[in-house]
Amino acid sequence: MKVDPTGRLTADQLTTGMTELAGLVGDARLIENNLAALPPGRREVEILMDGTDPDALQATAATWCAQAFGQTPEPGVLTFVSHGTDDDAHGVLAGFGLTGRIERIVGTEGWDIVHVTLRREDIARIPESRIHTALEASTNAEVHIHVM
Repeated sequence: MKVDPTGRLTADQLTTGMTELAGLVGDARLIENNLAALPPGRREVEILMDGTDPDALQATAATWCAQAFGQTPEPGVLTFVSHGTDDDAHGVLAGFGLTGRIERIVGTEGWDIVHVTLRREDIARIPESRIHTALEASTNAEVHIHVM
């Protein structure tokens, strides 16, 4: 979240805002950052949150930032941190607005193979290669997409 894109906040306000934000995030993790040392266009906070609904996560982060810094933040880039679990694969699908069935098996060489079953309509809407790449990155496994 960009918390001070216009540069209106003082160094003290930015420091106080980060302290207040740290108290608001609860189980989420706030990445420490010296916002006052950054130019206004780069004054962004990073919050690591668990969840599968990107819109809800971003809305929650925006609410926290608005409360902590006293102004409406601008959404930044939303990224996903993966632990390689099936939940991560479901999160990737949710990021594309998809749902699917995920089955993980151990291949003959001991490596995981993740089989993902998607609806044909979804593949027509989003290129399979994009989904495949994102799933491989999030699961650190071989991915096979099946269309029904």
